[in-house]
Amino acid sequence: MSTAQRQEASGKDVAAQGTARRDTDARDRDIRSEREPAQERPYYRPLWREEPAKRRRLPDPVRTAAVRAVLIISVTLIQAMVAFLCTLAGSWLAFPMVLSSVASTVVATWAALDVWVTRQVWNQRNGVVSAPSSTARALRRERRRARRQAQAAERAQRRIRRQGGRGQLSHP
Repeated sequence: MSTAQRQEASGKDVAAQGTARRDTDARDRDIRSEREPAQERPYYRPLWREEPAKRRRLPDPVRTAAVRAVLIISVTLIQAMVAFLCTLAGSWLAFPMVLSSVASTVVATWAALDVWVTRQVWNQRNGVVSAPSSTARALRRERRRARRQAQAAERAQRRIRRQGGRGQLSHP
């Protein structure tokens, strides 16, 4: 291939690239090109893909206790930082901030313990029954007994209706 042929071929490529570039620009600007039909819609790519969760969601009481604890702990950390900076600056606000930081630390510890206790209580009441002393087993037993009694009463009422009220001393 000679130099003239190469230049001619590269000139065609540049022209083809120029039209291709214009076509992609046109698509970006939502302007239809000559080759693109009016009915064709652009490819829709979702922003994210739904995937199943690897862990179960926390129960509502535990989640609310955890959110409360995170908020209290973050306020405590901000308070401690302000107390530290006020101490460095020699401000009159340093002593009250240190006192409130100590009180906040106690409250934050209480909030963290609240999350732990709430989680333990929820697991014992509603969680998987693994311990013989679990209250969940007794609650399930009571619910089962109540459900069986309700079903027996319903069966008795259906039997009375089928018999037309015979065998009943007084009609309701």
